[in-house]
Amino acid sequence: MPRPRLDGTPAKPANRRKLSDAFLRSVKPDPQRVMMVWDTKQPGLVFALQPSGSRAWKVVYSRHGRPRWYHISNAASIGLANARKLAGRIMFQVAEGKDPHADRIAGRGKGTFEQLALRYRNEYAKKHNKSWKQPADLIDKHILPSWGKLPAGDIKRADVERLLAHHTPSMANQVLAAASAVFSWAIKKEIVESNPCRLVDRNETNSRERVLSDSEIAKFWAAFDSAGVAGVALKTNLLVGQRPGEVAHMWREHIADGWWNLPGLPIPEIAWPGTKNDQNHRVWLAEPVQTLLSVMDGVGFAFPYARSLDDKMRTTMRGICKKLGVERATPHDLRRTHGTMITRLGFGRDAMNRIQNHLEGGIADVYDQHEYAAENKKIMETVARHIMALAEGGAAANVVEMRQVER
Repeated sequence: MPRPRLDGTPAKPANRRKLSDAFLRSVKPDPQRVMMVWDTKQPGLVFALQPSGSRAWKVVYSRHGRPRWYHISNAASIGLANARKLAGRIMFQVAEGKDPHADRIAGRGKGTFEQLALRYRNEYAKKHNKSWKQPADLIDKHILPSWGKLPAGDIKRADVERLLAHHTPSMANQVLAAASAVFSWAIKKEIVESNPCRLVDRNETNSRERVLSDSEIAKFWAAFDSAGVAGVALKTNLLVGQRPGEVAHMWREHIADGWWNLPGLPIPEIAWPGTKNDQNHRVWLAEPVQTLLSVMDGVGFAFPYARSLDDKMRTTMRGICKKLGVERATPHDLRRTHGTMITRLGFGRDAMNRIQNHLEGGIADVYDQHEYAAENKKIMETVARHIMALAEGGAAANVVEMRQVER
């Protein structure tokens, strides 16, 4: 029963032979593909040899007209004779109408959802998702209190719908996405068979386009004055327009001659998250920003408590919005306000994309940050002056549309 090809072309005839210890000792791996050898003595038993040299025993049987692949063991741990015995037991269960592969998955899924979520976080999310902490917080706060002790494989769509019924439409969507990511990973790892979130409808919500108004900039700036380190970080966020997680983890050694040089890739030893697009990036720190940073006494990090500052910035913004009685705003909305200010002052969308390290339309791939250094510096200084004028309650500086700097 050879595996069908993905492109629909006929599969090659199975490689069948009576396996022997001599053959297993002498066979060499194919560097281009996985070698599968079907044993003619024990039906269903397959010897699998990876290009790396790794060897394994498999049992293949049919269920509802589709092949099932059951992993027995690493061939280095079990010899041919024992592999045939184990394969015989599996095929006997199949003859009784059982599905050993499905039973194995169901058994794995009997662990609690809390255990599954922790595995997903440690084995996958932290390694592959730079924004892993936010969905992790959603799981800890909104999902584990209800599902933490439930067997992961027993959670059904009705459980998902009951959980989401207690949240606002926007929060329900976020919780649903966080839970679905855990189950999708668990399916790939053959821990559970299905994702109970899959057919649950998401709520329609308006996309967030929150930008602070001129009057709000003054109000928020004044509120930041009494918010300690988080307040200084939020002011910096508004003035540099970069992602809040990048600002929170700003590293002093990455600042040289007024330029903040953001490494594209993560640096775990200093908790640097890397940029979202993995591209190195340069940001000019305008005079007001350099003044803000000069009063910070962080060692290594520009801001003290950097490892928890990202969360503190979010909670500070929530508190300020409640105190001011205004629509919810986030640290990311400060970045959006900065980007909007760039285009509002006539510098154009390309300049905004370049400065904020976007990849829209391939812009960040094309521009040479050093080639545009003079223009970027001028833009950052102009935007900072304009924001400071608004923050201090005075009339914003008159700014005329800048002609593109000759290349």
